[in-house]
Amino acid sequence: MNEPIVFISHFRIKADKLDAFRTYFREGAIGLQAAKPRTLAFLAYVDEAATRASIIHVFHDADAMDLHFEGAAERSRAAYEFMEPDGWEIYGAPSAAALGMMQQSASAAGVTLTVKPAHIGGFLRDR
Repeated sequence: MNEPIVFISHFRIKADKLDAFRTYFREGAIGLQAAKPRTLAFLAYVDEAATRASIIHVFHDADAMDLHFEGAAERSRAAYEFMEPDGWEIYGAPSAAALGMMQQSASAAGVTLTVKPAHIGGFLRDR
């Protein structure tokens, strides 16, 4: 069964890099919107202190998440100029490949990966 997946990535914004991160994210979002049509949502939020950011990704299913993750290593390297990983959360059941990649990335970054794979209900509206 195809079930939705929500992936939330948390970051610490490097000193004096908020404006550069905003520009990078906005430009990147335009590119991702065109290149990753099965990504339903790609949204960034910054805390009141402007020191932490969270990026919310929503996928219709694990296949859509896999497609979004293609090229993620390159995008991450560019993003790490502005921010540092601070933890990741996955809600839903990703593919084994995506889960393995995230576990390896979390270990390398020294951050926590929380996975709650059992979707029990609800709905995802596309409009």
